[in-house]
Amino acid sequence: MRFFGSTRALSVLPLLASWLFPSTSAIDLDPTQPDQVRIAAKNVAQVLMSMYADPQTGAPISGIPGLLQYPPYYWWEAGAMFGQLIDYWYYTGDSQWNDMVRAGIVHQIGENRNFMPANQSKDEGNDDQLFWAFTVMSAAEYNFPNPPDNVPGWLALAQSIFNQLNTRWETATCGGGTRWQIYQWLPGYDYKNLASNGGFFQLSARLALYTGNDTYAQKALEIYDWLANISPLISDDYHVYDGSDAKKNCSDADHSQWTYNYGIMIGGAAYMYNYTNGDPIWRERLSGFINQTGYFFPESYGSVMLDACEIPQKCNIDQVSFKGYLARWFAIAAQLAPFTAPQIIPHLRISGKAAAQTCVASDGVPVPYKCGNRWYWQGYDGNSGVGQQLSALSVISANLVTVAEPPKNVHTGGDSQGDPSLGTGGAKEFPEFQFPDVTTADKVAASVVTAVVVSCMMGGGWWIVHGES
Repeated sequence: MRFFGSTRALSVLPLLASWLFPSTSAIDLDPTQPDQVRIAAKNVAQVLMSMYADPQTGAPISGIPGLLQYPPYYWWEAGAMFGQLIDYWYYTGDSQWNDMVRAGIVHQIGENRNFMPANQSKDEGNDDQLFWAFTVMSAAEYNFPNPPDNVPGWLALAQSIFNQLNTRWETATCGGGTRWQIYQWLPGYDYKNLASNGGFFQLSARLALYTGNDTYAQKALEIYDWLANISPLISDDYHVYDGSDAKKNCSDADHSQWTYNYGIMIGGAAYMYNYTNGDPIWRERLSGFINQTGYFFPESYGSVMLDACEIPQKCNIDQVSFKGYLARWFAIAAQLAPFTAPQIIPHLRISGKAAAQTCVASDGVPVPYKCGNRWYWQGYDGNSGVGQQLSALSVISANLVTVAEPPKNVHTGGDSQGDPSLGTGGAKEFPEFQFPDVTTADKVAASVVTAVVVSCMMGGGWWIVHGES
């Protein structure tokens, strides 16, 4: 893909940014200095927390622990935010928000301890649930303070989501894979996306490394085989595509490429590389994915990380957070597969410094150090929110990976309690919903909506890059 703009056009952006958003105090970060990184990360994390809870009272702005204000923020992004705050604590040692983070996660576990709370489970997708799985898995790997005694351990909660996803793996269409949505009446049910399947792959790999149980590794292999050899979602040269239409038996793919999808696959491959003690096939796969991420670091934009939607300013509320997940799993890969560090660390440093300088305190910004979306833009670009703050915190904090310990497992000090049977079913474990009878007309309407959604997804990459003509 050829990005819009040119070096000449880029050269005027700093002047334009300075005129539109005059900053009095941008973060000037040297990412090679851990103390500077910790201070910068703290300033950014403070604002992120203020977007979740009142700084004076600690009460969630949404009124419900574990939820961001909706609209505009969906349930999954709260899970992603808590995962980033766990990373922040682990990298910096700053525990001031740990109690609030833990309480928020526990509140969203749901009545049946399966991350399908009654206020979300009618609408949530497999990828939504997986981002909460990533969060509790990080809590286990980093020995985050355990949940209360009457709540399953972090590991058990991750195992619950693994077991639920295992029941949703289907071979009737596309030769395998999980769907984007859990319920067939939701738009997008016929879309088999990378985030759900790659996320299932990564979760399986992480459980394998943490527990040492090869059953999880075998599932990771099965999912990867489907992604790379049966579905069109991973090409022979390790391009990672967004999804495919199950109604067409996944005969082709939406070729949109996103930072978070690559991050998901890089993270999963790094865990498998470590689990297999450096198996050459996982070294090849991990290297292949990392090599293709050059797409997101164009030289004409200073080799700063970006998603394609940023250039025409068409990123939606979810997409502005995507860069944070590539940064997160870049850092993990550098730890679990040290041979990747010389390739990854320069990206984290360049983008960490660039992201930090978009975080400013000025007359036009009500809270100090709100961060912008376009890191290649000099200074704050006027585009802020949870996703922007989360992404900046991620890429800044990730520069501490060189002085942080790698994730733990049961053999290296991990102490989270597991329950491999949690999530396998039972009347008391899964919620019961009473839905009205579905008529033929309802089914037709749902089918039409789903077809429109999948059609938009399959054509989404073109619209994001080119816009309307």
